[in-house]
Order: sequence, then C-alpha cells, then structure tokens
Amino acid sequence: MKIAVYGKGGIGKSTTSCNISIALARRGKKVLQIGCDPKHDSTFTPTGFLIPTIIDTSQMKDYHYEDVWPEDVIYEGYGGVNCVEAGGPPAGAGCGGYVVGETVKLLKESNASYEYDIILFDVLGDVACGGFAAPLNYADYRIIITDNGFDALFAANRIAASVREKSHTHPLRLAGLIGNRTSERDLTNKYVEACPMPVLEVLPLIEDIRVSRVKGKTLFEMAEYQPNLNYVCDFYLNIADQILAEPEGIVPREIPDRELFSLLSDFYLNTNSGNGGKVGYDQRDVLLDFTII
Repeated sequence: MKIAVYGKGGIGKSTTSCNISIALARRGKKVLQIGCDPKHDSTFTPTGFLIPTIIDTSQMKDYHYEDVWPEDVIYEGYGGVNCVEAGGPPAGAGCGGYVVGETVKLLKESNASYEYDIILFDVLGDVACGGFAAPLNYADYRIIITDNGFDALFAANRIAASVREKSHTHPLRLAGLIGNRTSERDLTNKYVEACPMPVLEVLPLIEDIRVSRVKGKTLFEMAEYQPNLNYVCDFYLNIADQILAEPEGIVPREIPDRELFSLLSDFYLNTNSGNGGKVGYDQRDVLLDFTII
C-alpha cells in the first residue's frame, strides 16, 4: 500500500506522518517513509538526525543515479521504520520537484519499494504539480492534513481537486482528512458538509506533539518514559487501523474557489463560535484583495 500525505506548509505533516508510520509498524507492517521536501527533515523524529539525502549520495557519485543503491539511502529509524530523504538543490537553485520524481523512479526501478507493506510519502506543502505530484502516480491513497483554519482548508480543497484530476489516469483515492492541532472543528465540519470526505481523526492541540519535533523523537518513543502520552499515541493507532482496513476511499468533488472563499469567509463573519465571529487582519486582506480582483 502506498500513501501520499499532503497539506498546507507548516500544518504538521511530517510529525503526523512519522507517528502514523510508527503506528503502522506497531501493527506489524514493514514501513518505508519517504521525505519529499528539499529541507529533508521529514524523518528527523524517527531517526533522531538529518539523514543523508539522495541528492547527497548522488553528489558523492558524480550525480550518476544509476550508481545509487537502496542500501546507500535507506536508514532504519525508531520502531523499525525505514526512512529515505529525497533532498533537493540549494535554495534558489534547481528544481526540488525533479529530485522527488527521480527518488520515486529510483526506488521503483531498484525494486526496493516491493519489500515493504506500506510506503508513505510525506510531500512538501500543498504543491501538487511537477515532480511533487510524482508520488500520486504510485499512491493508492492520499491523506490531507489540515487544521480548523481558513488557509489550511483552502489548501485542502486544492489538494482534493488534484486527487480528482489524477484519478482519471491512476487508481488514486482520498482516504480522508486529518485535523491536526485543532481545539475546535466547527469550520472543518462546515467544509466537509460542503465537500463530503471522511475525517480519519482530529488531533487536539497538544503541546507534547510540538515538543516531540524539537526533541527529535516520535510520540511513541517519548511514551516509553512518559506513559501519560499513551493516549496521544492512540490517535495515530486509530488512523493506522483505518488505513489497514483498506477503505474504499473517495474521489472528492472540490468546491470552486470563489464559492469556498464565500463559504469560509461567511462563517467567520457570521458565527459566534471559534474566534468569536471576528475576522483576523490577514483574512480581511484576503477578502478585500479577492473583491478587487
């Protein structure tokens, strides 16, 4: 099974992806997590360090990808989860998406991908084009990470649109949405009512999740000496169980951009829940700019 995880930048995709990978391994599966981001920190928490990337390794071999072998770039992390980082060119130079595409190609051509029960792609931001869309050519399921905010849900809707587009040529389905760092879910519920899709889990705003990233440990590793965190691990185990049940998944019908702006902005303007009906400065700017356009 191949799973591609997308979402707005900074939403907590890597932290969520790592803990899902460990949860799947706890269920007895052999897991490979592939970091698809030039900043190459997707697998930091299971490995405890920034592992050498495929770009680093290929550089040592004069960029002859044919001389790069799986054992050169796969590192074992906590819980037996194997990890790969695509890496990318220096900031402002080259194309990170190209590297992601070559990474997927390398692992496929070397047959390394067939050694795993689960391959999880943790992909940069909400980009779903070029090389950053390459995981979608192989994935069975896509998972979207969001929170209860305007920007993240707008990004989620664009990601949902790319699932529909890819489904015309590939057997890709949306497994569902995961709410992260979400103390409330009213706006998420509003979006899901308008664009029906499964909600796999909603993780509350828990400081230990953020701290785990800083410590370079997954929640499961932290729970070994902090048993009070076992309840947090249960969130990820629940997600893993739903994935392993091989859900039918859906091809979502995204909301047109202008309708979504109206839906989300009307919610902020008219509701007394969440932020008390107040619209943040950045949201007013977005709405003003949109009106002018």
